[in-house]
Amino acid sequence: MADEDLIEDEAAAGPRQFHIAEWYGRPFLDLTDAERLELANFRPTGKMLTKSEMDRIVNLRAKTVLSPTEQIRLTALESRLEALQTTQQRCPFRTDNPFPFCTKVGGVCSMRVYEADGDTISAVEGDRGYLRAMCPYRFHEGNAVFCDIGQELLNDPSPHQAGEVGFLESTGNLDSAPGEDVGRIDMVLVGTTAPPGHPLEWCAVEIQAVYFSGREMGIEFRAMRDSGGRATMPAARRRPDYRSSGPKRLMPQLQTKIPTLRRWGKKMIVVVDEAFFQSMGYMEHVPEISNSDVVWWLVDFVRDAPGEPFRLVTTRQVYTTLERAIEGLTGGNPVAKSEFEHRIRIKLDTP
Repeated sequence: MADEDLIEDEAAAGPRQFHIAEWYGRPFLDLTDAERLELANFRPTGKMLTKSEMDRIVNLRAKTVLSPTEQIRLTALESRLEALQTTQQRCPFRTDNPFPFCTKVGGVCSMRVYEADGDTISAVEGDRGYLRAMCPYRFHEGNAVFCDIGQELLNDPSPHQAGEVGFLESTGNLDSAPGEDVGRIDMVLVGTTAPPGHPLEWCAVEIQAVYFSGREMGIEFRAMRDSGGRATMPAARRRPDYRSSGPKRLMPQLQTKIPTLRRWGKKMIVVVDEAFFQSMGYMEHVPEISNSDVVWWLVDFVRDAPGEPFRLVTTRQVYTTLERAIEGLTGGNPVAKSEFEHRIRIKLDTP
């Protein structure tokens, strides 16, 4: 049953709705009213440093002696960086950048289902209690997943990480020149234990968060400002949009990249959270990784104790072929032709 259908069915027992689970990395319900109000009022300002400018800072800092021109350049960049410390929010999960500012508008890392008891709201537990990661950087926490993958598949608990590696090159068209990158692998993990001259040991990793469908989050920020930062049920309905995130976004990535990886003798590792995986249709599994094309690397977000932040943990791996993965992402069976034509007639008869 889809999330939105289940929530509607449960309305008689008390409304259940999706709301913020983590906000700029902090558990929503653990924030004080003043802290929620501060975040609701926050607006990032100032021009963000580009990746090349951040790399330039790191390289200049590492030099023992700077030329006068380099010193002027570093001073100017450091001044901009210092200003950003107070005009941007930091992301506690990013590991890809020496200056990990949040890049997600509104700063919502994840969502979950809540219910109300009078003026108090609480998170729904059990099967409905999963956090739903809304930002791909949520999966970068502490490099834990990448270390787990490295240990399991490369026999290396600290693999090198190469992000956004060009995989597809344009053949030349209206908007791109021949040879221009038109498709990338999210992350390539490279083993560090192979002896010199040995072929690279690596695996390709795709990371997929879920989009949400519904009214924009600014409505909630305005509602929190009006309430003085109190934690209340959301002012508007929204839900994770697994149809857009799975069949429309993730599936084309797998269809495009896996055939080549398969010819190279490589697997595609797909990192999603448990809620994402369980939202998909049934997929026939294969028992051995050697017979698979896709390794679904499933994670969850757990708390060691009340008041503690949520912690990213690997839960399990599921092995499938590309064909079975597509069936699961599609998540449905076609109706009979007669039923489809019946539905056409209903549409034609409806004014």
